[in-house]
Amino acid sequence: MQRRKLIGATCAAALALGMASGAMAQTRDKVTLLLNWYVYSEHAPFFIGKAKGFYEAEGIDLDIQEGRGSAVSIQAVAANSATFGYVDVPTMIRAATKGAPVKAVGVALQVSPMSVMGLAEKNIKTPKDIVGKTVAMTPGDSMSQIWPLFLKKTGLKEGDYKVVSGDGQTKLNAVINGQADLLLGYVMDQNIKIQDATKKPVQVIRFADYGIEMVSSGIVANKDTLANKGELVRRFMRATTKAFEATEKDPEGAIDAMLKANAKAGQRDTLIIGIKLTTPLYHTVETKNLRPLRASMKDVDASLDLLVQYGGLDASVRGKAEDWVTNDFLPQ
Repeated sequence: MQRRKLIGATCAAALALGMASGAMAQTRDKVTLLLNWYVYSEHAPFFIGKAKGFYEAEGIDLDIQEGRGSAVSIQAVAANSATFGYVDVPTMIRAATKGAPVKAVGVALQVSPMSVMGLAEKNIKTPKDIVGKTVAMTPGDSMSQIWPLFLKKTGLKEGDYKVVSGDGQTKLNAVINGQADLLLGYVMDQNIKIQDATKKPVQVIRFADYGIEMVSSGIVANKDTLANKGELVRRFMRATTKAFEATEKDPEGAIDAMLKANAKAGQRDTLIIGIKLTTPLYHTVETKNLRPLRASMKDVDASLDLLVQYGGLDASVRGKAEDWVTNDFLPQ
């Protein structure tokens, strides 16, 4: 009897230990990623990363939430309301110089997609054609933050045009319905939506074509998170790097994963065009042989120069590229 009791106790202990180990194995860190905007093609990597289990394999339970502009998402990360933000990095730098405790841990779009665009029938082909026109923009989003830099680089002034303000859909409706001639948008997003809605060609004036060669969207975190949860940041960035590589290899699969998670993200064909316009922005000449998200400090430094020269950034707080962007949490 004693032997049976001993065996029974041993089995029970082993079972309890196994259950405890299983529970520990299933424990995951809950992570919130707040996007810069409503879900669209640019965000597909995060969804294919979830679908392929990259985040789960790193012990992360990822919650992807839509945003309402980079400035708002940066504030949420600064307040620790979101673990990570996917935002415009130059907009983050502006916020950080004013005291926001945030830093970029990866740069996704290393070539700026920012543009001003309208129906081709309006015959607005160059910046000087904007004079006297109406531009739709969203206060506080990344493009409205960089727009003054575009004006200075092209010799335009605020009084040269009229403004219609509103959220993303309001901007689109304004151009589609003729209440505005132009809107501020991304080359792989709004221009495609305008074409889908109107069945008419769109003329795009890219900021990058007028000397605004700036890094763009990236992943930011609170400095407290970097200091106290560095291993979590490394795991998240390891999974995210794989997700961006998977998107480069299979853009259609990335869009399908996004639509499965959010069917209202858009039309599949349009989103595939968008992601195929996006992936070439993952690298510059400086980073063409590197894995996604790994930024060149030379490129970041050039962005800082532009912000000081034209974007209203005080030279006294410019700092170095490494003050605002780090590659330390990225996989080799």
